[in-house]
Amino acid sequence: MDRPSDSSTDLLLLLAGAKGAIGTTLAAAVAAMQENPKLVLPGLTTADKFHFLGDCPSVAMAGWDLSADDIIGALSRHGVLPEGMWQPYASRLMQIPFFNSPDAALCVADQVNQLQADIQRCRERYPDARPVMINLLPATRDIADPTRFATVDQLLGEPGAGTLPDLAYAIAAIDAGIPVVNFTPNTVELPAICNLASTKGVPIAGRDGKTGQTYFKVVLASALKARGLYVDGWYSLNILGNADGLNLMDPDHACGKLNNKTHLLDDILGYPVGERHGQSTHKVHIDYFPPRGDAKEAWDVIDITGIFGMPMSLRLNLQGRDSILAAPMALDLARWAAALHTAGIAGPVPELGFFFKKPVGGHAPLTFEGQLAALDDLESRIASHMNGDGDTQTCAVSKRH
Repeated sequence: MDRPSDSSTDLLLLLAGAKGAIGTTLAAAVAAMQENPKLVLPGLTTADKFHFLGDCPSVAMAGWDLSADDIIGALSRHGVLPEGMWQPYASRLMQIPFFNSPDAALCVADQVNQLQADIQRCRERYPDARPVMINLLPATRDIADPTRFATVDQLLGEPGAGTLPDLAYAIAAIDAGIPVVNFTPNTVELPAICNLASTKGVPIAGRDGKTGQTYFKVVLASALKARGLYVDGWYSLNILGNADGLNLMDPDHACGKLNNKTHLLDDILGYPVGERHGQSTHKVHIDYFPPRGDAKEAWDVIDITGIFGMPMSLRLNLQGRDSILAAPMALDLARWAAALHTAGIAGPVPELGFFFKKPVGGHAPLTFEGQLAALDDLESRIASHMNGDGDTQTCAVSKRH
């Protein structure tokens, strides 16, 4: 970190879990954009939005991780991208600052202090950049009773081993006036943390990035509902062989993600799938299959009925790449978060439900068309405020519901 400041950078990504598959893919994308923007920009939904944020490729990155690998070693270990794709940008990648994740044995307050010291060093290096914290930590066992943390002060006094590691990152960022994007299925958006975000005037967006199978599930369920076709059952199978797949073999770690993937369908359709059978017929399974690595595969079998109760069926097979789908979404969300912060919109942002399995905040849009309309409305409100027509207090999303 002992180097001259980079005062020309417009956006600064601060990644928790920076050396994971998504984090390293995002690092490669950030490095590539500096020299060859066409490799990345077509995959960004915000490439032509929020011009007041500066040049879209003008992005820097820093992050935290437990891994001792350098960025080159982490990229090689995950194998998401062939070496020939990131090697031309190796020198840029090696300039990314990484920090050690806080020791889980520390209390949350001490973890926050360590993270904020690191954040300050990043701000000194990138003094003109808008920072955004992106949570990419692995799925883990959720807090048994989140309601017992009525205030942030209560959280700060907790031993780190008794809470989610994600919480220290969220508190450190929000307290420092930095927006937070929770891309994980972990419950970061506790009421106390959402209240802190509103008080500090920063947006918080999440939860659980909707990258592949669930994205298409929302699209199809919305289309079936619009057509008046009744969903009698929906069977979903996911196979993936990366570290995320291995981690999700732990039932406690998978619980949150499975719940997010399952409840979403009933919410969209407006009825419990399987109601006539007296039990849920929406089944979701995740299996770790090492040969696939980051190239996940998702199978969906959808049973529907039309008039006279006549049965029909659809089959969908998605062969995707987990981190290739996720990395541009994380960058898009960072740009949304920076734009919202600049416009004075604070607290949970349910209008960003397009990007998440479990959007946080009241009255989140459910159907695909509703989510697209919400994004358009949110963009218009940002533009209105930036043009001087809005008011920070009335624009605050958390105040509207």
